[in-house]
Amino acid sequence: MTRSDTIFALSSGRPPAGIAVVRVAGPNARSALEALAGSVGEPRRVRLVSLRDPNSGEALDRGLTVLFPAPASATGDDVAEFHLHGGRAVVADVLAALGRLDGLRLAEPGEFTRRAFANGVLDLAAVEGLADLIAADTTAQRRQALRQAEGALGGVVAGWRERLIGIAALAEAAIDFADADDVPDGLIGPARAAAAALLGDIEAVLAGARRGERVRGGLTVVIAGPPNAGKSSLLNALARREVAIVSATPGTTRDAIEVHLDLDGVAVTVIDTAGLRDGVDPVEAEGIKRALARMALADLVLWLEPAGAAAAEPPAVAAPVWRVGTKHDLDTGEAGAERDDGAERHRISVVSGAGLNRLVAELARVAVDLVGGEPALVTRARQAAALRAVAAALGEAVQRSDSAPELFAEDLRRAARGLGQVVGAVDVEDVLDAVFRQFCIGK
Repeated sequence: MTRSDTIFALSSGRPPAGIAVVRVAGPNARSALEALAGSVGEPRRVRLVSLRDPNSGEALDRGLTVLFPAPASATGDDVAEFHLHGGRAVVADVLAALGRLDGLRLAEPGEFTRRAFANGVLDLAAVEGLADLIAADTTAQRRQALRQAEGALGGVVAGWRERLIGIAALAEAAIDFADADDVPDGLIGPARAAAAALLGDIEAVLAGARRGERVRGGLTVVIAGPPNAGKSSLLNALARREVAIVSATPGTTRDAIEVHLDLDGVAVTVIDTAGLRDGVDPVEAEGIKRALARMALADLVLWLEPAGAAAAEPPAVAAPVWRVGTKHDLDTGEAGAERDDGAERHRISVVSGAGLNRLVAELARVAVDLVGGEPALVTRARQAAALRAVAAALGEAVQRSDSAPELFAEDLRRAARGLGQVVGAVDVEDVLDAVFRQFCIGK
């Protein structure tokens, strides 16, 4: 893979489709457009043309073409686009014709976007936002990813970098004029105050990192409880399809089963787990071990207790635990209502459906509360880790004495490297490989 290659690929969905978009990027994009369309045309002006095979002269399609000259294009290279009828034969024959042209090759996954990054069109945080935008399943994910793809975090980081450069200039001046007794004290003091203010701003953004990761990955709700409490039945009811086997035999569920829901625009993963009990065979014991592990990482646990059964205490976990009484079609209690002693937050019956709407509505409300508000700037663990390293370096700088300007300056340099890692300016090759593998061919 080199930036001097000219690459091409289908950039729209798999045919058949109403319209198919084939993109070409690189130094030979103009010649490729001329070879199939007969001429290049005016830049950034869409033309209706007949496309022909350069070798045989056979008509391939009648469609739209447009040229975006470098550097003002999606990748920063010359980019040509062919908007075709989306039939399989049309797309296949146009791609084959492009493949026979000298200097052109099929793009690898994510290569168009990687060129945009290499040419400075997108920073790494924006690239990650673009990947999240393509993968977004819910409204909240779309909003957050679009903001990231438009450079929200990169813009904030650029502002922090400018402030850091100003602070570093004071530190370097203190070092250069160390022989003047009054200069270090007069420079390091304001520099330390500015570093402390910058640290506060970064920590404020980091405070929303968990919310950003929740939006991106979705909230995790674990259904837990003793065997035969109705866990799999509740999962099927929430999914509105049969995803888990329901049986009166204890220990039927051995492994976690996941269902992905969209609750008021928020992604929620609901997980059915093995019933918790003692004295089981090794396979079921492994299922219980996994259930406990899922509960430990959950954002919310639904602890199910069947009507008439003795109450059991759920394991201690960090997440909130809702006690849900199940199978209330079998008793005279009012489904959907809380018990007077507050031990049950919900009463439901999967058979009659009573209480389910109330449970789902409250789950949606909690999901919105956890991820609501302005979309977070930090949305990935990688970004959060880099910013925590920046915060740690600035924290050490703020604690430095006025007599150690060299160490203060080194702390600032470490902070600058950390900011560079957030947007992909330094030490990110392994990260780049991982990020761009997420993209499909043609993006």
